[in-house]
Amino acid sequence: MGRRHRPFFRINAVESRNPRDGRILEKLGHYDPLEKDKAKQLVLNTERIKYWLDNGAVPSDTISEILLRQGIKTKYAEEKAARRAKARAQARAKGRFFTKAEKIAAQKAEEKAKADTEAKAKAAEEAAKKAEEEAKAKAEAEAKAAEEEKKTETPEPAPEQTSADTEKTENPEPSEPKQEEPKEQ
Repeated sequence: MGRRHRPFFRINAVESRNPRDGRILEKLGHYDPLEKDKAKQLVLNTERIKYWLDNGAVPSDTISEILLRQGIKTKYAEEKAARRAKARAQARAKGRFFTKAEKIAAQKAEEKAKADTEAKAKAAEEAAKKAEEEAKAKAEAEAKAAEEEKKTETPEPAPEQTSADTEKTENPEPSEPKQEEPKEQ
């Protein structure tokens, strides 16, 4: 039932040996997901549904969920939930993911942790670089201050010397050694 972009589902009791679109035993209700009014969206004949379930009818997974939302529990839905819980426990015991959603959530958490560690490492690197630059600037400032302090402490050179004086100081000529005269005995 329904048509393109206009879903509509009938809920029927059908013999399991009949084809999907084959003969139905009884119409039990319908489901119109596009209906705005919640009361008209799902219409069920609960008396007849309970009758067929008591006589051994096995609802599909989708119908089991719909019936469960309406407060009609089936033993098949309970068995399926128990099997699913057992399978989930076994998967967790082996360290595997049970559903695709769990796998995606774990990957996102791993990516987030990786991004956080990278961000922390980058921040630490930037902080170290900044500290290094500050230390370098501080050392340069101290060197400049020490240099200026030296300039102010050193006395000014004496008044200009004559060129002759500078020559003497720069190239002192060795004095001629005195020759000793031989001593007479």
